[in-house]
Amino acid sequence: MRVLGLDVGERRVGIAVSDPTGSVARPVQTLVRGSREEDLAALAAIIAQHSVELVVVGRPLREDGTEGPQARRVARYARALAARLPVCVVAWDERFTTVEAEEILREGRTRKERQRVRAKGEVDAVAAAVILQSYLDSMEGDVEERG
Repeated sequence: MRVLGLDVGERRVGIAVSDPTGSVARPVQTLVRGSREEDLAALAAIIAQHSVELVVVGRPLREDGTEGPQARRVARYARALAARLPVCVVAWDERFTTVEAEEILREGRTRKERQRVRAKGEVDAVAAAVILQSYLDSMEGDVEERG
């Protein structure tokens, strides 16, 4: 089953997709946010293009696990996705994923290359892949425990 991962920010949405077995996540693209309708239409097209069956939305909790204003905005966005899209939408804790994504992108790159990557918003797609891989890894453990 293919799964889509989203890192929803105020200006951009990082997008990642799993392989067909739902084991490995990879960054796909970064969507510059428009209106909610434009975002939903673009995401619906990506879901159809990749034959996605589940969407995992990063839930930006505070370090102590509580919800802040951004987490509430993302929750509303996720509810809108669930109401509009023909697939299941789940929220997943995304604490520290942007830091991890920046570390991944920093490896082996010069300062100038890192600045270009940040300007293009590539970190958002990598953060979505980190969120999605965390979710996929947790589900793999559940399957092994049940099997």
